[in-house]
Amino acid sequence: MSQITIHDLHDKLTAKEISAVELTKQMIAHRDAAEGEIHAYLSVSDEAALARAAAVDARIAAGEAISDMAGIPGAVKDNICIKGETCTAASRMLEHWVAPYNATVIEKLEAEDYISLGKTNLDEFAMGSSTENSYFGPSRNPWDTECVPGGSSGGSAAAVAANEAVWALGSDTGGSIRQPASFCGLVGLKPTYGLVSRYGLLAFASSLDQIGPIVKDVTDAAIVLNAIAGHDPRDSTSIPMEKKDYKKALKTDVKGLRIGVPDEFFGPGIKEETKAAIQSALKFYEGEGAEIVPVSIPHIKSGVSVYYIIAPAEASSNLARYDGVGFGFRMPGEDIVDMYIKTRSAGFGKEVKRRIMLGNYVLSAGYYDAYYLKALKVRKLLKEDFDQAFAKCDVIAAPSASGAAFKFGAFSDPLSLYMEDICTVPVNLVGAPSISIPVGFHDGMPLGMQLIGPTLGEERILNAAYAFEQAHPEYTKTAPKGDM
Repeated sequence: MSQITIHDLHDKLTAKEISAVELTKQMIAHRDAAEGEIHAYLSVSDEAALARAAAVDARIAAGEAISDMAGIPGAVKDNICIKGETCTAASRMLEHWVAPYNATVIEKLEAEDYISLGKTNLDEFAMGSSTENSYFGPSRNPWDTECVPGGSSGGSAAAVAANEAVWALGSDTGGSIRQPASFCGLVGLKPTYGLVSRYGLLAFASSLDQIGPIVKDVTDAAIVLNAIAGHDPRDSTSIPMEKKDYKKALKTDVKGLRIGVPDEFFGPGIKEETKAAIQSALKFYEGEGAEIVPVSIPHIKSGVSVYYIIAPAEASSNLARYDGVGFGFRMPGEDIVDMYIKTRSAGFGKEVKRRIMLGNYVLSAGYYDAYYLKALKVRKLLKEDFDQAFAKCDVIAAPSASGAAFKFGAFSDPLSLYMEDICTVPVNLVGAPSISIPVGFHDGMPLGMQLIGPTLGEERILNAAYAFEQAHPEYTKTAPKGDM
């Protein structure tokens, strides 16, 4: 059992070829054997996982129908609340904090009889692109443990790629699902902003954050999206809409599909092997009857600058609550102000403090108009660019990352690492859906392509992604550290 998927295991469970308890025990054993090298998890929940697996087996034995995700072991990024479990955001600030409630996505998954093997590692408070910013140490890429798994959902991607989980939830504020999926040879889906509730997700940048799946294939992405999507009155940004079955979009016919290709996504910094892999994918689509349409999104060149004004500004506000008073880490001080200073200085890591300071700066008197307000205006222009592009095409093809996964310590300058987000942050700024799929390899490491859709265009990107995947099984491979 090497390349395992939700849909294959569902068939095996319903055919009684394997039990949920047996499957869960196998996954736990493999996880425990691999974790010393991969470090995908920050905490485990084996007892609860086995109890839920036994309940699923009992339902199958009684002849009851089970959901697509029932009894399939997965993992949850450790910035999503599960009642009674620690939710650390990979920060010293929340090292011992136990969530008092479930996130909406967890409530929805519980209704599906999901199984979680534990909480996965991330860059602290989801701020980073490599998982090197975790207070608990980095996760490692199962394709090459000298390389990063990406970030901030690096632990989730590493867990799935190493077969330490069949599926995982991540969060994507500026590419944190799609980039690690690309680095680890997986499928990562960032839904439309508001399609999946953010209630119970520890906030980084509230106008950008979105929860989504990291999985082995496109079918699994549709299955998880079916489970977690839907309106939530507890999230004021949640979209009221009828529930859809995204599996219906999984068709191989792309005849007549218009695929937009903006030159701005393929400029300086994008490696030649990435461009070549995407060009090859576009030739496939053309051969299947799709139309390749040149489009332009001029303000992509400002995307990283805009993102690193808006996201830190929102972060500085959201993280103000971590002051040592209400909950979380506290350092004693001579008075309350001294306690605040010592707590936040010791409780946050360098990258989090860097972004808080940047956010406070751009929101401060005298700089608000020059930076934050101007960034909001450029964000609107970027949205208009995308709207005009989607008037000419159905989906947009772009790199998920500049190239394959890089080595640990490759970026000593944080600004250089920020530029690695150039392909992904524009999508968050406009709230669009995007899916990253494997499209090739370079020196044995996976390369990814993202397919971007208009608002609520999940069916379009799932259709396009599925068509490519079904014709290219050679790209859906198991990482060397994933063999079971």
